[in-house]
Amino acid sequence: MSGSIIVQGKATPRGRFPHAKKVGDLVFVSGTSSRKPDNTIEGAGADEFGATTLDIRVQTRAVIENIREVLAVAGADLTDLAQVTAYLVNMNDFAGYNEVWAQYFDEDGPTRTTVAVHQLPHPHLLIEISGIAHLPHPTEEDQ
Repeated sequence: MSGSIIVQGKATPRGRFPHAKKVGDLVFVSGTSSRKPDNTIEGAGADEFGATTLDIRVQTRAVIENIREVLAVAGADLTDLAQVTAYLVNMNDFAGYNEVWAQYFDEDGPTRTTVAVHQLPHPHLLIEISGIAHLPHPTEEDQ
C-alpha cells in the first residue's frame, strides 16, 4: 500500500505534510525533530530564571527514536534506512550528534549527509533528520 503516513500520538507536522510517505517498497520520512506531541522539545529546558539549556545528545536520540516509531507504522525499522540527511544548526554539535549516532548505526547503516542550516522551525531545535528506508519484503498490497 502506497500513501501518506500520519502517526497517531506523535507531534503533528507543522504544515500540511505527512510524517512519511510510502511509495512501493520505499518509505520517505519527513524531516523529524525531537518535538513531542505536546509541542515541548526533548533536550530543551529552562531554569527558574529562563536560561535555556539545549542538549544535542538528548535531541539526537529523540529524533532517531521518533524516526523509529514512524518507520514502525510503515512496517520498517531503523535497519531498513538506506539514506539520511541530518540538519544541524551548529556544527559545534557534530561530535555529540556523532556520538549518539554511533550508538544506533555503524558502517553497515544508512548513508548519511550532515549539513549546517541557519535555523530550524523552533529556536530550541538543534537537529532535524529526514530519511529514506527500503522495505526488504513488500507485501502484496505494496505491489
